[in-house]
Amino acid sequence: MDSTSAGTAPGTPSTTSPPPGRRRGRPAGTKGVPRAEREEQILAAATEEFGRHGHASASMAAIARRVGVTKPMLYAYFDSKDGLYLACLERIAARVITAIDEAMSGGPGAAAEELLPHTVLTGLFTALEERRHAWFVLYDRTLPPGSELRIAAQRHREAIDGLAATGTAALLRGHGNEDPLDADALKHVWTGAVSSLMGWWIAHPDQSAQEMSTRCARLLKAIRTA
Repeated sequence: MDSTSAGTAPGTPSTTSPPPGRRRGRPAGTKGVPRAEREEQILAAATEEFGRHGHASASMAAIARRVGVTKPMLYAYFDSKDGLYLACLERIAARVITAIDEAMSGGPGAAAEELLPHTVLTGLFTALEERRHAWFVLYDRTLPPGSELRIAAQRHREAIDGLAATGTAALLRGHGNEDPLDADALKHVWTGAVSSLMGWWIAHPDQSAQEMSTRCARLLKAIRTA
C-alpha cells in the first residue's frame, strides 16, 4: 500500500489527477449518451463545420446545434474553439497519413510504382468518404499566422508532402529518372492535382469514393497514353 492510498477511507473520493485531456469534474456524458460517443458526435459535427467555413468563420453555436447540446458543453469537453479545432485537425491528419502510408506499403516493382498514384487517390477517397470537408480542416487558409493551430497544420502538411516526395521519386526511378529537380517538380504537380481532385469531389457530393476511384483510373490512363 503506497502513501497515497494509505489513510484513504472507503468511499472517499480519490485525490489523484484525472487522465490527460480530461478536466476534473467533466461529465461522463450528457442526456444518457456515454462520454466517448458524445465526443465522437462533437468531433464529427465540428469537422464538418470547420471544413465548410474555416476556423475563422466556424460557429461553436452551429456545432452545438448539430450535436444537440449546449455551447457550454463544447467548452466543457474541449476547453475552447481552438482546442476543438486542434482535436479535429489531429484526427483527420492521422486518418489521411495512415491512408497514404497504407497505399504506399505495397510491394516494390515497376507495376506497383505505376499504379501508385491511383492507389493513393483511392485510399484518400475511401478514408474521407463520410467526412469529405475534413480535407479543408487540414488545409485551412484562415488559421492565424504563427498560431499553434497553423504550426500544427503545417507540420502535418509537411509530413504529407514528404510522403508525396517519396512516391513521386519512386515513380520516376521506375522510368530510369534520378533527377532530384524532376522529382521535386513532379511532387508539386502531384500535390496540386490531389488538392484539385479533392475540391472537385467535395463539389460533387453525388460521386462516391468508388466512382471517384474509377474516374481517376480513366484520367490517369488518358494522361499516360497522351
